[in-house]
Amino acid sequence: MGKVTGFLEIDRQVHKYQPASDRIRHFREFTLPMSDKEVEKQAARCMDCGIPYCHGPTGCPVHNQIPDWNDLVYNGDWDNAIRNLHSTNNFPEFTGRICPAPCEEACTLNLEDIPVAIKTIEQAIADKAYETGHIRPYPPEKKTGKRVAVIGSGPAGMAAAQQLGRAGHDVHVYERESRPGGLMRYGIPDFKIEKHYIDRRIEQMQGEGVSFHCGVNVGVDKPVAELLAEYDAVLYCGGSETPRPANIPGDDLDGVHDAMPYLVQQNKRIGGEPIQSVAWPSPPIVAGGQHVVVVGGGDTASDCVGTAFRQGAVRVTQLDIRPQPPEKEDKLTVWPYWATKMRTSSSQAEGAEREFQVATLEFIGEDGQLTGVKCCEVDEKRKPIAGTEFVIRADLAFIAIGFAGPAIVGPVSELDGQMKTAIDSRRSKNVEANDRDYKTSVEKLYAAGDVRRGQSLVVWAIREGRQAACSIDEALMGSTVLPR
Repeated sequence: MGKVTGFLEIDRQVHKYQPASDRIRHFREFTLPMSDKEVEKQAARCMDCGIPYCHGPTGCPVHNQIPDWNDLVYNGDWDNAIRNLHSTNNFPEFTGRICPAPCEEACTLNLEDIPVAIKTIEQAIADKAYETGHIRPYPPEKKTGKRVAVIGSGPAGMAAAQQLGRAGHDVHVYERESRPGGLMRYGIPDFKIEKHYIDRRIEQMQGEGVSFHCGVNVGVDKPVAELLAEYDAVLYCGGSETPRPANIPGDDLDGVHDAMPYLVQQNKRIGGEPIQSVAWPSPPIVAGGQHVVVVGGGDTASDCVGTAFRQGAVRVTQLDIRPQPPEKEDKLTVWPYWATKMRTSSSQAEGAEREFQVATLEFIGEDGQLTGVKCCEVDEKRKPIAGTEFVIRADLAFIAIGFAGPAIVGPVSELDGQMKTAIDSRRSKNVEANDRDYKTSVEKLYAAGDVRRGQSLVVWAIREGRQAACSIDEALMGSTVLPR
């Protein structure tokens, strides 16, 4: 794969960013793309490693054939590279931008901390496909006469809908918000993925026969039972939306918010939509001129940090209850799995102050308005250490500690109540469906993505959507040619 001696001759390079002082002035993507020749050189570094862990179960959930398309890019065959990439991944322009790239962690060259720049190459292939007109509608040659409804238009729902549409089924996607895309559109900031990439895919899918019904809150406006009566199969891809409760005293003060209403509002502003959301109602939240504290150490917390800086926050502090991780992992113990090590996101690099091994004890305020966050240091068991308390000034605080499961109001409340479907025994209330055929205990009802597995990565949602589509197609037709 690639150039036999490429990894010895060519240094690892990834696309660079605009300087932080420039990029915080706008909400557009800020990566500086590499030239085709530069990308081809990076693809040449893919070595003939014998067992390519990058596309195995430890590296890529959708099993992208990474060495194959690296070799095609190295040889300048971009057309076949995108065909190969699309054979496993419906939306590489999404994953090339927002996937944390476990494939690079699993790369053999990561044993020397110089993995192949897989994510950069994937994004370049996808963007090249748009330039060359490869991403266009591919309608099925014939229709099956079967009708399938998909609830939710996030990455799982979109992937399933496209696969089922290409199999010849009449596919209808129901989306609660005014535009398709789910949390990719409304939860992930534009500076990480601009929404015209989603719009292009929706346009392609519509050209392939998929219908989108926006502004329909299934389980509220339209019962799931009604869909089950109208369609031959229904796939629920509602995502994981209920914030995990923090149970921190003072979280009812003005100025304390869950992360998602804040991110959704800003995405709606940029998209020219009214900022109020059906799922995340909240008064207007803007961080301009404010001292901001973000509770949590994950991607959603980082997105709050980057959004706050772009809105003009004076200071942003991020609190993480976990210890500060080591700069480098023990390769022989961890590789090829995802390693716990010090990572700095682009948003954190824009000036965030990060506090590790710190617990949030209380939000404090005056006259009902947040004024500060009381914290303390914790030991290895996350127990507070007496005498280490301190207060951080805060005008706004965002709680970003993850999600506990799907939205309660909607399909879940109907399924758990009237229809008595299996809701798993955990507090998350995820819809129970196995990962072999994605069937629930309700006839004709399937579930895939975060609504089934809990909060996860976009690439896992795409995988589950594709596999659910394969299962549905086989159930409806007796056999399937869709990849699993």
